[in-house]
Amino acid sequence: MSSTIFLSRVVLRNYKSIAACDVALGPLTFLVGANGSGKSNFLDALHLVRDALTGSLDNAISERGGLNEVRRRSAGHPTHFGIRLEFTLRSGQKGRYAFEVGALTNGALEVRREECVLDVNGKKAFFRLERGKLTHTSEAAFPAVTSDRLALVSASGLEVFRPVHEALASMGFYNLNPKVIRELQKPQDGRLLKSSGENIASVIGHLERTSPASMQLIQEYFTAVVPSVHGVERLAIDPMESLAFQQDMGGGKRSWQFRAHNMSDGTLRALGVLTALFQRNVDYAPSLIGIEEPETALHPAAAAALREALKRASGESQIIVTSHSPDLLDDFEIAEDAILAVASTAGQTYITPLDVASRETIREHLFSAGELLRLNQLSPDPTIVENQASKQRQPDLFGEGN
Repeated sequence: MSSTIFLSRVVLRNYKSIAACDVALGPLTFLVGANGSGKSNFLDALHLVRDALTGSLDNAISERGGLNEVRRRSAGHPTHFGIRLEFTLRSGQKGRYAFEVGALTNGALEVRREECVLDVNGKKAFFRLERGKLTHTSEAAFPAVTSDRLALVSASGLEVFRPVHEALASMGFYNLNPKVIRELQKPQDGRLLKSSGENIASVIGHLERTSPASMQLIQEYFTAVVPSVHGVERLAIDPMESLAFQQDMGGGKRSWQFRAHNMSDGTLRALGVLTALFQRNVDYAPSLIGIEEPETALHPAAAAALREALKRASGESQIIVTSHSPDLLDDFEIAEDAILAVASTAGQTYITPLDVASRETIREHLFSAGELLRLNQLSPDPTIVENQASKQRQPDLFGEGN
C-alpha cells in the first residue's frame, strides 16, 4: 500500500488561514475538524499547485480572489506564501518541489524562489531559481523562465522533469455539486473528473469504453451506498449528454430508468465521489485525489460502504478526505496516523497529528476515531500547536532540512 503514497510530506507557510503546517501523509488521510476550521484551505493549497501547472500561476491565484485572498493576513506581514511538497513518483523516484510567491510594489506577483530536486539513478537532477533567474541546475540547457510563472511548467519540456510535472498535474480535487451533475453537459475530455462534476457524463462514457473494471467498481459501490439504484450509464442527448440511472420502483418487477435531473442530491454526490475515486484506466490515473466531505447528503447507514470505497481506492491512488462525520470514522481499522486534526484559534488554522492520548486510545482499540469525535476528543497535538503559535519552529521550504 505504501507504493500509492505520492505526497509524503506537505509544508505550507502563510496560505490563507494556515500560518504554518508541516505534515506527513499516508495512502489515506482524513483531515478532521469543525466547519470553518480550515480543512479546505489545506486541500486548496495543493489544488493551486495543480491549477498553476496546468494553466498559469496568475490565473490560479486570480480564481481564488487574488494574492491578498490567498496569502495569510497578518498585521505588518507576511508578504508571501510558500509550499513544499516531498513526493515519490510511480517509478519509485523521490524528490521535492517548493516555491514561494510574493507581491511586487505594483501589485503584480512574483515567484520569489523555486526549487525542484529529483533522484535519478543515484544522482540528483535539480533546478533553483530566485525571482525569475536561474541560479543552479544540473542540466546542460534550461528553458527560458519568467518571475510570474512557475518554472516547472517550462522545465516539463525536459525529459528528466516531465514526470514531476505530470504527477502534480494529475492530482484531482473535488467538492461535488449535485446541481452541476444534474444539468445537461457538453461532451468534454473524460480522462479526469473536474472539481464540481461538470464533466461526469464524459468521464462515465470514457470509463465505459476504456476501463470496464473501473466502471464495475463504481457500479458495485454505488449500489452499496444507494441500494435502490442498480446501474448508471452515459446518456447521449445530442448535442449534449447526461446520465441514466436504473432504479427499483415499489412493487415493480423491473427497474425503471431515470435521468440525472430526477435523482436526489445524495445520489448524485455519491456517484460523483465514487467516480472521483475509481476514475482510472490503462493510460491515466490520478496521482492524488482530494475530496471535500464525501459523506455530505448521504444517509449515515451508507458510511460503511463509503469508507470501504475510500480504502479500496487508496490502494491505487493516494486519497485525502476532509470530514467531520463520526459515522465515516467509526472503524477500528482506521489507524491513528491516518488522521490529522484541524483546529482554528483566533483565525489561525492548526493541522497536526492527534494528541498523545487520542493516538493511544485509537491504537489500543479503546475507542474508534468516530467515537472520539462524538465525544469531541480528537484534538491536535498541543506541543506542535504551541510551537507554531509562538513561531519557535517555522517549517523550512527549501533545502535538505526537515
